[in-house]
Amino acid sequence: MNHGTTPMTTSIISIQSQVVHGHVGNSAAVLPMQAHGLTVAAVPTTLLSNHPGFATTRGRVLDAELVGDLLRGVEERGLIESSRFIVSGYLGSRANGDVVAAFVKRARQLNPAITYICDPVMGDTHVGTFVADQVVDCICKELVPLADLLTPNQYEVGLIAGGPPSTWPELEAAVHQIQTARHANVVVTSCRLADTPHDSLENLVFEGTTSTRLPSPRLELAAAGTGDLYAGLLTAGLAHDLSLVDAARRAAAIVLDVLKRTMAAGEREMQLAGVIDALSPGCKQPPR
Repeated sequence: MNHGTTPMTTSIISIQSQVVHGHVGNSAAVLPMQAHGLTVAAVPTTLLSNHPGFATTRGRVLDAELVGDLLRGVEERGLIESSRFIVSGYLGSRANGDVVAAFVKRARQLNPAITYICDPVMGDTHVGTFVADQVVDCICKELVPLADLLTPNQYEVGLIAGGPPSTWPELEAAVHQIQTARHANVVVTSCRLADTPHDSLENLVFEGTTSTRLPSPRLELAAAGTGDLYAGLLTAGLAHDLSLVDAARRAAAIVLDVLKRTMAAGEREMQLAGVIDALSPGCKQPPR
């Protein structure tokens, strides 16, 4: 830490998109982490009026120079040394991905105990790939090999591994291929495999050589940002020293509760401000 700075306690450095309206990226992930009593340093990669699912979107992807400058500020405030987790999500550009990769490498030198959680936001089954090919290349070749924990959805597993998995053996083989770089743990979200019950989705936890399938009811509402919310809740659970399986199970239960409340309110965008009590149930012990 630089001399003359004010000591700060930060649990999570979260590098993701930010929107004015709605809840995606940091606008979905930061509030639940804060609701768990965690201090979050939120670094934006984009500043947009809303997610691209609307007829119009204003704002822009931030220049890599600006994102890098913000991360240098994080470093200068000593936040790397006081953090347990770095989380990255939507990047917006290849250049931003390069900046994040460089930051993670510097962070590991300053704090070897820090955990890097990579949410490789690239696409989804119902919309396909929604980032540029250069961003896919950066995530697969630079960020995935650096990650301690990855949280891809089923479609993104296919992008990383080179083929879309539709059965349990195919998914297992794809994840084992992904794990080879750092023996990373992987939580695959929103899975519908050949043997998944029709009314369910699955979150699949791969920890070392152990795998666990966690089914969850499938709702008709496909709200934007649920993956970002899930990753934030998963990180919060880990910060409270839950096991990866327990953190994954708990994150899914909270996301389901949020979506049910959103549907009951007649809304299609997640209504996080109205369900703050749902974002951190039963988490009483303070984070380390």
